[in-house]
Amino acid sequence: MATARIGLDRLPSAARAAVEEHTGPLLAVEESDEGFNSEIAARITSATGTWRIKGLRTDHPRAWTQRREAAVAPFLTGLAPALRWQVETAGWNLLGFEALDGHHADYAPGSPDLPEVATLLHRLGETPCPGIELRHAEQRLEHYAAHPDHLRFFAGTHLLHTDLNNANVLVDDHATQGDRARLVDWAWATRGAAWLDAGYWIIWLIASGHTSASAEQWAAEIPSWHTAPAEGITAFATTNANLWSEISKADPAPWSLRLATAAHVWHTHRSGAEG
Repeated sequence: MATARIGLDRLPSAARAAVEEHTGPLLAVEESDEGFNSEIAARITSATGTWRIKGLRTDHPRAWTQRREAAVAPFLTGLAPALRWQVETAGWNLLGFEALDGHHADYAPGSPDLPEVATLLHRLGETPCPGIELRHAEQRLEHYAAHPDHLRFFAGTHLLHTDLNNANVLVDDHATQGDRARLVDWAWATRGAAWLDAGYWIIWLIASGHTSASAEQWAAEIPSWHTAPAEGITAFATTNANLWSEISKADPAPWSLRLATAAHVWHTHRSGAEG
């Protein structure tokens, strides 16, 4: 379920003052309605710079996601916006990231953003997994696997993002070709098999108009995909069909139904029944 969003002006004065210790007096606040996990999400500007701020109350059930993002941020150079400051006061946890220019990635067939995203995921696959507390992919997926033995395919030692929503990928057309994309929102950072992010991307590609075969061709642009056993890929497709079915039943919003349909299409394809 999406987290209710509030305006920055509703922060306690002590929390806002703590932010301005890092930024100076704010001159402009552009609230964002994108994303599902934050109560505060905005682009803020002062005389000294511009940041993207996101926050949750410290007693929020998902407050741990803020701390997870802060913990993983130092290890994401060249992959994600840099974390510039963190504030935890007056009942709020607030993160200030560098504000990147760019647009949300377009995953539609033929989009020029697709090679940039593939290159980004290639770089992520080569990034050492930091020695911080992270959930394991096989733990996150254990309730959705068709058979407990399938979980062995998902285990691994690589750093994963796991939420390849196109809104979590920013593409700057003015940056150097091959280095234009960055991943935001690392709340669900996970340790697991290197190829899983390519698999997560497939579902979003299908939801954006690709056939299963086309989506898998893009996944194949990522070297780690070629380490995945065919049986493991099929198990992952089945697992995600179960996961998205549950999500869409709990929150039957258009976006969740679209992803549930895409996951089912991929599962059917992997099962050999897609026409």
